[in-house]
Amino acid sequence: MNSYLPLGLAVLLVLALALVCLGVLYRRRAERRSGSVRQLLELADRLEADLKTCRTGLQQAHAVMSVNPDLPASSEQEARHAIDAGLRSLLQQRIWIRDQAPRATQQQLDEAVAAMNGTRERLRPLLAALDRAQHDLDSAMREHLRREHDA
Repeated sequence: MNSYLPLGLAVLLVLALALVCLGVLYRRRAERRSGSVRQLLELADRLEADLKTCRTGLQQAHAVMSVNPDLPASSEQEARHAIDAGLRSLLQQRIWIRDQAPRATQQQLDEAVAAMNGTRERLRPLLAALDRAQHDLDSAMREHLRREHDA
């Protein structure tokens, strides 16, 4: 009977070690998932801020360029529709995060993060171009006002 005692202890030790390893793996998986969801929510916030910055910049530019500020130009309406479509799409993404992220696979979460990063990357040069255009427009308006004042 004493010869089975070391074997029983070895089996118990292996089982305990296996349970510890499974616990560590489960915790790492849960931390990765929660990190991915947190990253998705942060990216959604940043993308929303980017879209709102774009909308504000376009509104300011069109207001300066508009002959009649009460009547939006067709290009302003198109830009407004595009930004509104982006915000609606972002809302759908937030709903997906709320409803599906808890059950999504890690691959689905990673794909969602990559897609949102890709959207922000595509929007970044447009925001930079808008910023440059706004700066150029402001400079042109200052120059125009200076000329009017000097005349």
